[in-house]
Amino acid sequence: MKPKYHLFKNTKYAFDGMKALIKNEKAFRLELIIIVPALILSFFLKISLTQHLFLICVLVLILIVEALNSALEACVDLTCEKWHEKAKLAKDCASAAVFLSICLAVVVWIYILGTLWIKN
Repeated sequence: MKPKYHLFKNTKYAFDGMKALIKNEKAFRLELIIIVPALILSFFLKISLTQHLFLICVLVLILIVEALNSALEACVDLTCEKWHEKAKLAKDCASAAVFLSICLAVVVWIYILGTLWIKN
């Protein structure tokens, strides 16, 4: 039988996941070290609300994709005791998703910061 949904209990699971990411995932910690100052910096830029939201969204997207990547890797590790080509493929594709989210963020940040630089 499936347990009843409880907002606060499910929120606790989300915070447990965040704690696990910070504690166990070096890539997530490294991304936080870069992303948090960038988020703070974005508040001091003289840009439109839309541009500001784009800057924030692409950075948060990296963290979301990294969390999904970590979840997929944990599932693969749980189900595969030995090396398997399809397990490697799953992990590599999840890593590619993280890489693509980082590339998107870099392009958006370069474009928006470039428009600021061109204006001055």
